[in-house]
Amino acid sequence: MGYRLSKIYTRTGDAGTTGLGDGSRTGKDSLRVATMGDIDELNSLLGVVLCEPMDDQVRVLLSGVQHDLFDLGGEICIPGSALLKTSQPERLELAIDHFNAELEPLKEFILPGGNRVAALTHQARTVCRRAERSLVALAAEEPVSDSGRQYLNRLSDLLFVLGRWLNKAAGGSDVLWQKGKNA
Repeated sequence: MGYRLSKIYTRTGDAGTTGLGDGSRTGKDSLRVATMGDIDELNSLLGVVLCEPMDDQVRVLLSGVQHDLFDLGGEICIPGSALLKTSQPERLELAIDHFNAELEPLKEFILPGGNRVAALTHQARTVCRRAERSLVALAAEEPVSDSGRQYLNRLSDLLFVLGRWLNKAAGGSDVLWQKGKNA
């Protein structure tokens, strides 16, 4: 593969548009660009999560998710393309089942928190939900792949389960919501 980013600034976006992967241009405030930005933000936050100490199986899983999210961003950048495969959301389902099997069933709602890596994972879940909402909004206007929507939906579930699992793995527990605690 040749050098793709030999010059970082191009000045082509100075008028408020940006180039897409198919060579077309769109406004930087378009829903497509906002969706790409939400996916990029999620990927960046997962990079922060990966700076924390964690079990190797979680590290490998989340590193793979980062690659998948880059594929999804590329898919959104090239209108009409489909880079994610149906096997990618299915892989997340297997991971959810694996990690959730080690957790007690929830009887109460939980608050994001516990230890630092679990709290960051919960934050990544909320960013993932925003990216999913953006992708659903884009899909209402333009065709997008089913796999991308499914992937983000499964990923937010996985991040919820991982937040719980990471707390347990560190010897902690979920932070339970207490209805009316400060009433």
